[in-house]
Amino acid sequence: MAWLSPLRELDASQRHTVFASFLGWTLDAFDFFLLVFVLGNIADDFHVHKTEVTLGILLTLAARPIGALLFGRLADRFGRRPVLMVDVLLFSVLELACAFAPTLTVLLVLRFAFGIAMGGEWGIGASLALESVPVKSRGLVSGLLQSGYPCGYFLGAVAYWVVFDVLGLGWRAMFVVGVLPALLVLYLRSKVPESPIWQASQAGGERRNLLDSMQGHWKRLLYMMLLMMAFNMFSHGSQDMYPTFLKSQLHLGVGTVTVLTMLLNAGAIVGGLSFGAWSEKVGRRRGMIVAALLALPCIPLWTHGGSLMLLGLGAFLIQVMVQGAWGIVPTYLNELSPDEVRGTLPGFAYQLGNLLAASTATAQSWLADRSGGNYALVMASWMAVVAVLLALLAWLGPEVRGTRFGKAGS
Repeated sequence: MAWLSPLRELDASQRHTVFASFLGWTLDAFDFFLLVFVLGNIADDFHVHKTEVTLGILLTLAARPIGALLFGRLADRFGRRPVLMVDVLLFSVLELACAFAPTLTVLLVLRFAFGIAMGGEWGIGASLALESVPVKSRGLVSGLLQSGYPCGYFLGAVAYWVVFDVLGLGWRAMFVVGVLPALLVLYLRSKVPESPIWQASQAGGERRNLLDSMQGHWKRLLYMMLLMMAFNMFSHGSQDMYPTFLKSQLHLGVGTVTVLTMLLNAGAIVGGLSFGAWSEKVGRRRGMIVAALLALPCIPLWTHGGSLMLLGLGAFLIQVMVQGAWGIVPTYLNELSPDEVRGTLPGFAYQLGNLLAASTATAQSWLADRSGGNYALVMASWMAVVAVLLALLAWLGPEVRGTRFGKAGS
């Protein structure tokens, strides 16, 4: 397919870098979504309401800006590759620790710590990959990187099916499986080179601190943060409570929930790749606006399909649009960021937006409780409002497609 040609033009080291960054986000998302599938099981085990367990999602999202700033600054100072390795190892170990939490309080503390580690991965992985590939490849690579998120959700659904349905194990076993991403460190160490843009930056002049590097860019940070707030309300609003909706309101079994979640994530992968590549032709802003607005007619099928076939079609189509818009985000935020803070700023802005949207799952659970358990109505209304807000914010932003990285304009 012609639209995949930018990937075929990459050399071996560039392919390894893109693949490793994709795997990093895939496995990071896999670890995050393990909690989503077992909210009800944890609530039953600790004898609390599901809404209390959703605080684990809120705390994870709220902690991510800390990790984005901390690990991002380390990546700007010491390089993308070594800091990414440390970060992946840390979030894997913290995921394993969740399996042994004796109380809900301990579990929530561990999810907060996990959020710090998770907050570092996206920005570093995206900057490492996008600084390593040609300009014309960024759109497709961006879509591929962001497709790691639904791939992680997909793997989480498979793990849920295997652990609960096939093996009959409890929720703690899910978090034991979550230590597997630590193996990615071996691949990063053996196959992935450092970002050439970062290496070139070390050869020239003294380093500036974050405040000096951000002079003249604070309005851009504010815009990026608000845009990412809308983006995170868009994705988390369509995903986090979806398994709970299927189980609690539609009373579907584990196997059916797994299949519908797989369809949802298949749509997300298609959307991320296609809209990411398309943004090279139509521009980043237009691609995001079109995807957000096309989500609107998909909402009724997604929540009120009336049959498993229509629900599956709705789940597929809405994620084509949600993650289609998201597929443009990695390259858009990196192209908006100055060279000196590209390891920090995209991830930090993304995670600040996450912080503002961190209560999405808790809010949806609270609203559903007050509407008689009607998750369908709450989720549909939420997505309609956020889709319009996202399109408006994208329309107000600058177009930066093709911005050159590095002082030499390479």
